[in-house]
Amino acid sequence: MHQTPKPYTLAERLRAGESLFTAWLSMPEPLIADAIAREGFDAVTFDMQHSSIDLMGAMRGISAVNHAGKPAGVRVALEDFGGAARLLDVGAEIIIAPMINSVADAKRFASATKYPPLGDRSWGGNRFQQLTGLGPQEYLQKANTMTVTLAMIETTAALAAVDDILAVPGIDGVFAGPSDLSITLLKGAKLDPNNEVVVDAFDKIMTAAKKAGKLTGCYAPSFEKAKELASQGWGFITLVNDAIIIRGGAQAALKVVRG
Repeated sequence: MHQTPKPYTLAERLRAGESLFTAWLSMPEPLIADAIAREGFDAVTFDMQHSSIDLMGAMRGISAVNHAGKPAGVRVALEDFGGAARLLDVGAEIIIAPMINSVADAKRFASATKYPPLGDRSWGGNRFQQLTGLGPQEYLQKANTMTVTLAMIETTAALAAVDDILAVPGIDGVFAGPSDLSITLLKGAKLDPNNEVVVDAFDKIMTAAKKAGKLTGCYAPSFEKAKELASQGWGFITLVNDAIIIRGGAQAALKVVRG
């Protein structure tokens, strides 16, 4: 049966200033992605950097999430910009690239994920066209604004270069990683995503993004922190991962029957 094309509005909502909460998945199972997508999350994001999700797993997951009527995002593996373009081809709406530490890194990321004049992305978004109902010419004209590229700021070098990274054409915004920021800023002494140095780094990143007129995203270390970050104006916020969702459900059920 023909499926009515769904509107791709994630980028539009972020640019309108909304704070959106995404689930974060590391398990390469489309049925889990489908089940989570049918809950109240604004999006579902697949983590290819720190998980067993490979390119095919991410593609299948994106399809499941899209079928459930939700936007799909991906954090790609380190420097896998070619893979990022392929994920956009099959329906991903947001791509997060880890360890973007310099303007050169940001330019490579933008080049692979944006069509000219912003980048050099190769033509091939047939699946995305099918999902949106757009013809080739209309898709070409709209693709750069319908998709979102977020460069992760998670090292001392990236923090120092954040203004220049944000100035790169084709970079739609930045995504703050509190865990790696804590490790780098505390010089490897400990993992502390709630440390004051991380709070200060988040403030610097937010200020830079606002000045540049670009988007923000971040990984929230707790549900309470996610709510606080939304009140501060952060845009694309990771609320919870699949492991916590599954473990939480199991623990809640067992607590009822076993006390």
